[in-house]
Amino acid sequence: MTPPTSRTWARRGHTPVIRVRGRSQRRFSVAALACYKQGQRSRLIYRPKQHVDHKRGGRRSFTWAEYRDLLIAAHQELGAPIVLVWDNLNVHRDRRLREFFDTHDWITCYFLPAYAPDLNPVEGIWSLLRRSSQANTAFTDADHLMSALRRGLRQIQYRSNLIDGCLAETGLTLTTSRPQGQ
Repeated sequence: MTPPTSRTWARRGHTPVIRVRGRSQRRFSVAALACYKQGQRSRLIYRPKQHVDHKRGGRRSFTWAEYRDLLIAAHQELGAPIVLVWDNLNVHRDRRLREFFDTHDWITCYFLPAYAPDLNPVEGIWSLLRRSSQANTAFTDADHLMSALRRGLRQIQYRSNLIDGCLAETGLTLTTSRPQGQ
């Protein structure tokens, strides 16, 4: 993974150049749910994954079953029904996931419009992660990157004001479907 740069410097008149050894190869994925409930603190539920067989033609992303397992774990942790708002990633639209949604009444799924990352609060989480735990770091190996990912996600996970800020940045608000008393 090529490290993002947050700050750098160079002598006046010289363009800063950052050299990184190795090639960027996709070996890691992170699935995350930004969970919001009125009257409670926001939560981040995530699963990082290292893809060990990506060079031999193996998957380079989460499978539908891994997303299903993440949703089941989130339901157990939250102890409440889930209204899922997802982007249009091909795995999110998988037939088997749709069948899973149809057979479980505790989950309702909506999809964001195509090409609308500005409406997805999790995109803000990725931005925070890149700017905090990954900025200006050349990772020595896969374990170093994985530990930095986990540490960065844990730091965001316990700061509900950051997660709330990611929702506020989208311009979306929490609403209730129950009619209010008069």
